[in-house]
Amino acid sequence: MGSEGPKAITIHVTGFKKFLGVSENPTEKIANGLKSYVEKRGLPSGLCLGSCSVLDTAGEGAKSKLYEVLESSVVSGDKNNNGTVVWLHLGVNSGATKFAIERQAVNEAHFRCPDELGWQPQRLPIVVEDGGISKAKETSCSTESIFQLLKKKGFEVVQSDDAGRFVCNYVYYHSLRFAEQKGHKSLFVHVPLFSKIDEDTQMQFVASLLEAIAATC
Repeated sequence: MGSEGPKAITIHVTGFKKFLGVSENPTEKIANGLKSYVEKRGLPSGLCLGSCSVLDTAGEGAKSKLYEVLESSVVSGDKNNNGTVVWLHLGVNSGATKFAIERQAVNEAHFRCPDELGWQPQRLPIVVEDGGISKAKETSCSTESIFQLLKKKGFEVVQSDDAGRFVCNYVYYHSLRFAEQKGHKSLFVHVPLFSKIDEDTQMQFVASLLEAIAATC
């Protein structure tokens, strides 16, 4: 047996399109520009940036696209590779001035406004067979360690236990559930608007976030 190389980690990233009140979603721009950004910057050994996808800001109607993204990440992986797969979901919080690492998602869809496909559930369980709307799923990522690494780099970042009850929480709950079943990891991070933290700083943050996830997996 030869000596083991660095642990292989593939991170797949998603952002969202526009929605009511947010005509330009920063996470769409980040997801679309991330590959070329990290190619120039470089990634640590063992870390690979997988797919970068942009999802409709919708719940039930966009679920098939979400699962397409999740499942293709596993199917396309090297069957002989025991590396970790992480799904990193980025969403915008238009009222925020800092980045927020979300520790959990709750099994409740309670949309304050209709999503982009016109769906507006009120106090519905996201996955009925999981039980009531108070059921929560926590990420298996080391959020405290990720938080500390990003803070040391000077980013304005907080940890959060409330991803809302809108599409961000909806996607995160499904992703955490899928990751749990497949033995991989999922993490959701909220970003502010570009008017609060500029685009270049946000790109630096997400690249540093990828490195922090890899360093703590």
